[in-house]
Amino acid sequence: MTPGILYLLASVTCSVTVAVLLKLARRYDVDVRQAITMNYAVAALLCWAVLKPDPAALLTPHTPWAVLAALGVLLPSVFLAMAAAVRHAGIVRSDAAQRLSLFIPLLAAFLLFGEPISGRKLAAILLAFGALACLLRRPAADANTGTAPGQGIWLWPLAVWAGYGVIDILFKQVARAGTAFAAGLLLAFVLAGGLMLAYLLARRVRWERRHLLAGVALGVFNFGNILTYIRAHQSLPEHPALVFASMNMGVITLGTLVGALAFREPLTRVNGLGIALALAAIVLMAPW
Repeated sequence: MTPGILYLLASVTCSVTVAVLLKLARRYDVDVRQAITMNYAVAALLCWAVLKPDPAALLTPHTPWAVLAALGVLLPSVFLAMAAAVRHAGIVRSDAAQRLSLFIPLLAAFLLFGEPISGRKLAAILLAFGALACLLRRPAADANTGTAPGQGIWLWPLAVWAGYGVIDILFKQVARAGTAFAAGLLLAFVLAGGLMLAYLLARRVRWERRHLLAGVALGVFNFGNILTYIRAHQSLPEHPALVFASMNMGVITLGTLVGALAFREPLTRVNGLGIALALAAIVLMAPW
């Protein structure tokens, strides 16, 4: 097995592990706000140690400070939405919604920036919206209790989809401005962690070691997902489509297996159709 494939497997595993940790947070009564705050501190330290960013690279007239500030606000906000999505809708829907967010930048390029779109990409977008509709469909009322699930089962995955899509657009704007990736990523982590810390201090939360330790685990796997995905692209420079498709399909597939088998998350036939449509959309989207 080549190093590139190993990096891909590691990236998929790290991504799904983040969702699993968020799922377990409720079971063990972990304060996800404290965990997410520590997550960004750990991710920032790992980014500094491994990617070795040069902060001076940000001191240019072209640095998009407004975009970086927006990322500092959105990153923790969407992470909290992801935690709520996993809690209310499960790993399967949440991971799939996150991966389908990659179609938002494509749609924005077409609608907002006037970029041409091929029939293949248009078909992929339509499939992605069909997949999202199937995944977010609320189950019928329980036959025994007569009650239907709360709106969180579709609202939070929808927030994850939209949030990660906007984050993707913002990161692309940072890259378009010529900002060094590692330096921009480090600043985004620092801003996100600082904002969460200020919020929790204002709320006067009671800090506990177990919440912070959970955050350390979150930070390791969160940064591990980013690092191994970068390394996969570097190891397979001639196969970007393989990396793109394998990563997104791998997360959806593994997330489905873990959610359904390990956590017994109920899936309807319509939800299953949504998973299939999501995989088909990613295949069409990949630059083969």
